[in-house]
Amino acid sequence: MNISDGELMEGILVAKGYEIVDSPEVADVVLVNTCAIREHAETRVLGRVGQLFSIKSERPEMIIGVTGCMAQRLGETLLAQAPYVDLVMGPDGYRELPDRLDALARSRAASTPSDDRSLRVPTPRRRGPQLSVLDLNFEENYAGLEQRRTSKIAAWVPIQRGCDHRCTFCIVPYVRGPEKNRSPHDVLDEVRGIADSGVTEVTLLGQTVNSYVADGWAFPALLQSVARVDGIRRVRFQSPHPNDVTPELVEVMATEAAVCEQLHLPLQSGSDRVLKRMLRRYTTASFLEKVDMVRKGIPDISLSTDVIVGFPGETEAEFEDTVSLMRTVRFDDAFTYKYSLRDGTPATRLPAGQFIAGEEAQRRLASLIDVHRGIQGDINRGEIGRVEEVLVEKEARGPGQILGRTRRNKVVAFLGDPAAIGSYQMTRLTGTTGATFVGESVLQTALVEAQ
Repeated sequence: MNISDGELMEGILVAKGYEIVDSPEVADVVLVNTCAIREHAETRVLGRVGQLFSIKSERPEMIIGVTGCMAQRLGETLLAQAPYVDLVMGPDGYRELPDRLDALARSRAASTPSDDRSLRVPTPRRRGPQLSVLDLNFEENYAGLEQRRTSKIAAWVPIQRGCDHRCTFCIVPYVRGPEKNRSPHDVLDEVRGIADSGVTEVTLLGQTVNSYVADGWAFPALLQSVARVDGIRRVRFQSPHPNDVTPELVEVMATEAAVCEQLHLPLQSGSDRVLKRMLRRYTTASFLEKVDMVRKGIPDISLSTDVIVGFPGETEAEFEDTVSLMRTVRFDDAFTYKYSLRDGTPATRLPAGQFIAGEEAQRRLASLIDVHRGIQGDINRGEIGRVEEVLVEKEARGPGQILGRTRRNKVVAFLGDPAAIGSYQMTRLTGTTGATFVGESVLQTALVEAQ
């Protein structure tokens, strides 16, 4: 979603005459687009902004802006922490970005006391004109705005902004507002334009993407229609909520040829008590029922998940319940995190004595990662020998290799010509590192055997 938002901001700016450059050293404006989901991401942003300050010291006319969810969460606090930042803008302000930058540039020019460059060099304590754009607009869904797509391989298509769930660990509803869904007709027009440009894979984006309802269309109907757009060969969606995985959705996934055999199904915890405290609105039993329904409808499905360990009050036994459920489901991939406190979320108000020490949370995380890697390695070793269709995305690190993904979202590197980037290649999986595969082109293999 952050990549998609970056493309959106670029599209807005290019439409107003801005030119995208390759390096901050030559930029008039540098925007750092941010996420607020985890503390680690915010720490990285502050480090990156500090690096940009060294460039600004040499080119004080440069405008540094911080956009996105972290900007929305910290607001003017960020301006105080980093006075060399000129602009903070939340996700609902992007439509105004060119006008706000122009106003900021005019304000800076008016406040410049002298042409003497030495008087204008910023310091960490010297504050020039700053601007914050943080109002939440409950109607903003970016209708009519065009992304500047840089990939010729795949496209992100936002269909939903914000979230109506109130998971106690999550900051998203507070920085992106309530759920706002785009018109299905606008989504389909955008997908048709993507197909006309030659891009064949699209991913529909939303915080709880499968809760989408707009103009009488539910998500399965939209997914089906997107999958039937001429020129689209692959459709994915990210990130669904388990409660909205319905028989209708599974039916569309099973019957529409373009919909990939892949589903991300965030678990978060394997303990019913922890799930209730997270306000996830499902139990481990109902989650397993969803997994069973999906696997019966789509036997070759690849499942991935998100898991948080060390949520306040999680006992060792409850952590072991999570490990046990991971062994039961056997996800193809998992994104695992230790709980990250986000100011403003309900979980921060839990009793202080319930918070898990960082060292213990890290131990649990490392243990869970080990279990998952073992499961993932077993699954992937069992798939060696399969022939899969791979959409080639880029050159791989290995000499002479290219890299792509299967329909089931498995990453494969194999010998090939970079000219094949953007094409579909039938590839035999010949080995695995545990998380990714190496393979060989079936066509190249056939040619060698013929010789």
